Amino acid sequence: MQVKMKLTHLLLVSLSCIICFGRHAKGARILGMFPLQGKSHFAMFKEVLKSLANAGHRVDVVSHFPLENAPPNYTDIISLRGTGIVVHNSMTYELLQSISSAPMEVVIKLAGNDVCESLGKPEMQNLIKNPPTDPPYDLVITELFFASCYFAFGRHLKVPVIGLSSATIMPQANAPLGNPLNTAIVSEISDRPASHMNFRQRLTNTLTTVYMNLQSRYYMKAQNDMVKKYFGPDMPDVEELERDMSLLLVNTHPIFHGIRPLTPAVVEVPGLHIHDEHSTMPVHLMKWLDDSSDGFIYFSFGSMIQFESFPSADVVEMYAAFAKVAPLRVLLKVADPDKLPPGCPDNVLHLPWVPQVQVLKHENIRGFITHGGLMGLQEAVAYAVPLIGIPLFGDQMSNINICVERGIAVRLNYMDLKADEIVAAIKTVSQDPKYKKNMDAASKQFLDRPKSPHDTAVFWIEYILKHGADSLRSPAIKLTWWQVALLDVYGSVLAALLLVLYAFKVIFFCIVRRAFGTGKMSPLAKKTN
Repeated sequence: MQVKMKLTHLLLVSLSCIICFGRHAKGARILGMFPLQGKSHFAMFKEVLKSLANAGHRVDVVSHFPLENAPPNYTDIISLRGTGIVVHNSMTYELLQSISSAPMEVVIKLAGNDVCESLGKPEMQNLIKNPPTDPPYDLVITELFFASCYFAFGRHLKVPVIGLSSATIMPQANAPLGNPLNTAIVSEISDRPASHMNFRQRLTNTLTTVYMNLQSRYYMKAQNDMVKKYFGPDMPDVEELERDMSLLLVNTHPIFHGIRPLTPAVVEVPGLHIHDEHSTMPVHLMKWLDDSSDGFIYFSFGSMIQFESFPSADVVEMYAAFAKVAPLRVLLKVADPDKLPPGCPDNVLHLPWVPQVQVLKHENIRGFITHGGLMGLQEAVAYAVPLIGIPLFGDQMSNINICVERGIAVRLNYMDLKADEIVAAIKTVSQDPKYKKNMDAASKQFLDRPKSPHDTAVFWIEYILKHGADSLRSPAIKLTWWQVALLDVYGSVLAALLLVLYAFKVIFFCIVRRAFGTGKMSPLAKKTN
């Protein structure tokens, strides 16, 4: 009888574990909050969300980019499309120049504080005040950039929060994760090297990193009032809300960002967006690529920049360069070809849309002219295509610099485009075998992983669901910055050493005075004399 009761108890425990596992690991309800208008950012985020939906989780999404062919478990519950600044094929040359020189205050306002104002929209307020209960949410996933106000959803719903970053970890994001930030090897400067920094670079990098951190925190303080306004007065400041983050999935790889220390709560998942199973190649484009027996160069400034808005003189220089490299062909991605100046050479095909992955994997491609966006660079490395970098703003400068140092790219200056320099760059990457050789090696390193980035992302998200919000957190998040830097320990050791040295000094002089009579005479001795 006792054995039977034990077996029954064991069966009930096992059944409870199975139900718990199914609820939290394979049947969780997840809220994805992605209010930034950056399509290139969302290219990574949607892959994580789709992978979770395909793994059996119920995913509700708030974004500017509702999916047309979403998986069965993927639901766009709130579409922000049409609100805020549209940055898809809309950045002109003039806007580019203003953004490239914009101070941190403007960047945080546009990508952070203004984005937080979306919390006041009626549909967002309804989600905050009336979250679903059938079942409730088990997890919140949001972008870690400058709109940290959205981490309030985790505290509000009393569930773990996971962050996603489509680029490198922002300097201010390390402390909430307890992630080591060593400015001797982790670089935030535009000319960051792939290997090691010299003294000047380490000094500049340290000052730059500290300054960026202080600036970010200062200008993001406006979000403290926003979370109290939209979630309630008991909501803490955003800097504390960031510490609720249980895991960060980041789109980085040592090829582009070097070797840096990472806690278990920071997991690299580069290249999530790279796939072509749903892409279709237009027949006329496939024929043009197949007929390019002498090879072709692919030219694209991504999903934001309007190349046709560049000064006519610069475009004409490009035309001249393209004509000189014939019979090599050029595939030019341009949003509005009608706005291009006349005189485009016969060996150039310009299209408003290009299936980029399929083009990069074509056997006749010889090089890729790019602005240096991380997504495009990862695609080029995945398919081993040498680069001609023309960086425009942001992290593109350092991205291209690292590619140049690795011998997989040649860099040009977008503000000083000359036909002869463009021709030399094209001939270098298409004819010098070392660039292709170096890119082949980089591609093998980039693709050599134990799991795909999709499987890796799902595994670690389910790990948090199964083992709890604190399962990967560093104890450093409970310490102040000076405790993490061990200033209190070093100070105590230094004080103890000084005290010991002072004691030795006192003892030494006492011994000397007794041994050699160098001490002062007492009043009694003076009277005797």
